[in-house]
Amino acid sequence: MVITKLTLPRRTFLRGMGATLALPLLDAMVPALSARAPATPRFAAIYVGNGMNMFDWTPPTEGVGFELSPTLRPLEPFRDRMLVFSGLDNYPATDQGDTGGQHPRAAPAFMSSVHPKQTEGADILAGTTVDQMIAELICRDSKLSSLEVAVDRNDVVGACDHGYACAYMNSISWKSPRQPLPAETNPRFAFERLFGSGDSAEERAVRVQEDRSILDGLSQEIAALSSKLGGHDRTKLGEYLDAIRDVEQRIAKAESTNSDFEVPDRPVGVPETFREYAELMFDLQVLAFQADVTRVTSFMMARENINRTYNEIGLPEAHHAMSHHGNNPEKMQDFAKLNTYHVDTFAYYLDRLRSIPDGDGTLLDGTVVLYGSGMSDGNTHNNYNVPTVVIGGPEKGLQGNRHLVYPKGTPLANLSLSLMDKFGVQVERFGDSTGQLPLLSGV
Repeated sequence: MVITKLTLPRRTFLRGMGATLALPLLDAMVPALSARAPATPRFAAIYVGNGMNMFDWTPPTEGVGFELSPTLRPLEPFRDRMLVFSGLDNYPATDQGDTGGQHPRAAPAFMSSVHPKQTEGADILAGTTVDQMIAELICRDSKLSSLEVAVDRNDVVGACDHGYACAYMNSISWKSPRQPLPAETNPRFAFERLFGSGDSAEERAVRVQEDRSILDGLSQEIAALSSKLGGHDRTKLGEYLDAIRDVEQRIAKAESTNSDFEVPDRPVGVPETFREYAELMFDLQVLAFQADVTRVTSFMMARENINRTYNEIGLPEAHHAMSHHGNNPEKMQDFAKLNTYHVDTFAYYLDRLRSIPDGDGTLLDGTVVLYGSGMSDGNTHNNYNVPTVVIGGPEKGLQGNRHLVYPKGTPLANLSLSLMDKFGVQVERFGDSTGQLPLLSGV
């Protein structure tokens, strides 16, 4: 039985000058006679462009207790929730008579399973993505229907690649076939979207300049609430507020660093290294889940055709160039090293979700995370047998610790259809699907 000093609605907000703060799940929000707070359903998608070195990605064995591949070893701590898929084809990303454009097709097709229209104009056309289908059901009462973030610039407009509009490479999430949802790349803007409210751009700039926290305008409200909470809830609230302030300080540090010198390809407010940048964006997504601001996120951890370098791990060659390794063994190992670095960064996110209490479990409970790329072999722009991992658990009827190998020609859309079903989204067909994937629940 949960005993607290007061009872709060699940979606409780503190409002002050320039801030609207959603609270994490507290004991005070759980009915007094409830034995267990049900896991909140959440969905996250992580996308990495340019494919993988599939030799180092693909596990050498299949089934239960499979042997992890070198690239996937950072996910060992999450093996019990991990499903690795082989044999799934992103066929809608193939050319199908169009000329070129493998990169701008791969990204939108990954979660829509629809072949994007080749156009440089405003008449873009793809398909509603699986994250948005899920968001429509589970985020009806959320402050944000979903959150889309990325770590690579998306401020390019017009044609990006072989007659395809940049919108295709800038967005993996599509609200409708004609409405892409551009990913936010600036941590400050993403933070303000989650917690800012009411103040003008000028007022926000002054707050940042004076190094004031968004929490400063809520100090009285926070103190009043804390005085009424039980000890466990006060601790949980304090940890949540500390996490918010930590993210603010990391954003401020990046902004301060940017003011000292110019880096033409990095906008103001972006951390210097990929790891710092990605972890900050991951922590923003964790806060969004913790506060129940939204229950659906998507993250382009590496944009298609991107030329980011990774000097911090000894990889000075650009990401896209590395993917075109020409089957040179040394270059393939460099590409595999990058793939593993991305997976290791992804593991940071999973660890953060697992470390934060939520009801009787953690944020990871009830959360399904999709990780993958719209290409398999970036060297040949192959869209068959695309690298795909799902982190989930019994809360969503998923049995982990398995490498599932499906027959050649199985649509990636079948996985999307199955995931939607796990969230209660009932559709008979999605994109080029032929039916739900068997074996996700172990039977």
